This record gives sequence, C-alpha cells and structure tokens, in this order.
Amino acid sequence: MKKLIVALGLLLALLATGAAVSFAQDTAESPDGSLDALPPGATPAPLPTREPRPAPTSRVSGERMQVELFFQTLPQGDIGLVHVTGDDVIEASAHFIERRIPFYPIENDGFYGLLSVDMEQIPRRYPLEIEAGFEDGATETLSLEVDVVTGPFIAQDVTISPDKGPLLTPDTERAELARLESIFATTTTERYWDETGFQMPILSRLTSPFGAFRTFNNTLNTRHTGWDIRSTLGTPILASAAGKVVYAGMMDIRGNYVVIDHGYGVYSGYAHMSQVHVTRGQTVAKGQVIGVVGNTGRTSGPHFHWEIAVNGEWVDAVRFIERWIP
Repeated sequence: MKKLIVALGLLLALLATGAAVSFAQDTAESPDGSLDALPPGATPAPLPTREPRPAPTSRVSGERMQVELFFQTLPQGDIGLVHVTGDDVIEASAHFIERRIPFYPIENDGFYGLLSVDMEQIPRRYPLEIEAGFEDGATETLSLEVDVVTGPFIAQDVTISPDKGPLLTPDTERAELARLESIFATTTTERYWDETGFQMPILSRLTSPFGAFRTFNNTLNTRHTGWDIRSTLGTPILASAAGKVVYAGMMDIRGNYVVIDHGYGVYSGYAHMSQVHVTRGQTVAKGQVIGVVGNTGRTSGPHFHWEIAVNGEWVDAVRFIERWIP
C-alpha cells in the first residue's frame, strides 16, 4: 500500500504508451446526473459470480504436511489460496513478501491462507515459506517460489469540481492512505465470513476498475484502490460478508466511509455514502444494509466506491468475490 504514494513515474510511463482502455463499461448518464464515464461503444461488464471449488494447480508434500496451491501465478493486486493438511497439524502460517500470514482452520479440512500482492509489487519470483505446527510441538517448513506477474490495469482521466481542489493534493492522498494502513495492520484471528463467500454490495453495473492509473484534473496522479459501481443517490449498500465494523465516519477522499473487518486480514471498504447506518464495533451480517449511496468526499458525481484489502494490500474486489474461498 505504501507504494501508492510513489506511483507517478509508472503512471507517466503508461500514459506515454497511449494504452487503450479495454474494460467494458457503461457510459449512459444516470437519472441523478452522475456519469461513470469510459469510452463510447463499450458494453457493460458482467456481474461477477463465485466459482465452484477448483482443483489445486499444484501439490507439495513434506514429511508430515501437505500443501496445495490454488493458483499458478499471482498478478499484481490479486490473491492466492493455499491449503495445508496433515495428521496432527494444529496451526499453519506463511511468510510471503515480508509478511507473516496466519492460516484459518476449516473443520475436517485443514488450514487455509490467503496470499496477497500489492498492485505495484515488482513482477518477479518471490520466496514463499509455509510452516505447520503439530500437536507434539514439532514444526515443519516447506520453501516454495511464487511468480508475481503484471496486472491488467488501464489509465483514466478524471475531472472533478474546482471546489474540491483541496482534495487533489499529494499530502491529502498520503495522509488518508496512512490512516487506512493503520486500520488494516491488525489481523483478527477469527473468521467472520461463512462458506457462502462474499457478495457485491450493490447489484449494478461495474464502471471504473480496480488499479486504474488515474489523473485528476491534470494535477494529481494516483491509483484506484477499488471498483466504482453505477448507482443512484439513496441506493442501499449491503455488507459483502459478515464481520465487525472497525471504522464508520468521514474521510477527506472517501467521504462517509465504512470499513468491515472480516477476519484473518480481510477488510472491505464502502465509500462516498450519504448516510451511514452502522457504528464502530457493531457486528454485521452478510447482506445487511450499512448505508446508502451518496456524493461525499472526492467525487465527480453520485456513485459508489467499493474496495477490499487483504493482509494490508489493496486487491481486486471483483476477482476476490469470484474466487472460491472457504
């Protein structure tokens, strides 16, 4: 996440290539006057659906533990699922890109862990160490390697009202990202979500995609940490999964904003609300109304911004809910 504040060079390089926007979007004006705009002629992106349990892409066995990987490579801004089993395994964790990642237990199915890759992580091969602890106090570690590859990101120009100019300073951007980083630094070792996984907070067309290189008013260069979802003022916003509210209040850029901790390093964020219907410390259920769409914060019109962080890194929320995650 810290890499977001130094993205200018990469953004300028991409813009110089004249990279085309390839993500399907809706460009029709909504009744309230907002415009989630991308090039004419594009068609709406399909709503994401959760995949069934896939077969593992690889298996590695140690003396007492077995590891399954449910990915081949990890694109920037994506996640990878790891499964650990073995007789008498009582805990498991991983070390990946300078982070320790605790795994969560699933009854009669071992332990699972979520790897995450920052959207600006340098594409190359990284070491992955997976450790299991056993009832007799012994431990075992397997050393693997993971290839991080370039993510499919686009470039966007965004224009907002001049009266929101104070929100276009790098200092404002850095301060808000640092505030969020401190929230995401806590890993709750309780899994709040259930076997049904995660859902979209609003069933509507996806517009501006995750990871986009954005230029605001030809002034500020930044990255899009989530997805924008086409919506009108007052549309109810639903919790993507069960969890505990760890933030509910105003931020400069995100406006009225809610963060839900889903456990084991997974957080979801809901921005630009006109009303917030939950409070900090409150437990919420999947599909519970947590607020309504608004136009607060750094916006070009009424719309909804939704984001997910895993292990302190922004990841593609749409790809996240498409994945089978037990």
